[in-house]
Amino acid sequence: MLLVVTYSRGARRDLRNVCRAHEGCVVRQFGRAALLEWTEFGAFQALRLQEKHGLDVQLERVVPFEPADAPEHVRKAASAYESRDQPSTPYERFASGRDFPDPAAMRGEKL
Repeated sequence: MLLVVTYSRGARRDLRNVCRAHEGCVVRQFGRAALLEWTEFGAFQALRLQEKHGLDVQLERVVPFEPADAPEHVRKAASAYESRDQPSTPYERFASGRDFPDPAAMRGEKL
């Protein structure tokens, strides 16, 4: 998918118009941003916006994230943390002394 992020009023207006006029190529719209299908037409619309608004339009290639993309210990930690008894417990304290990854260690690890 193509992520289109706008940084000016004019670019946002034109992105909104593209999304309304070409709903078939829009995966999702988020106000200042939209996900367009990974097609030539999606690329055409994204490039057209960037051509018109320059740096006020940021384009990124987005690959969907699947839970299986994360290591099993991270998935288990997320599941256990969301099932905790005390919702106000910070993760760092929750993980301390248990067999869950340290938040500092996770920050340094790429998927």
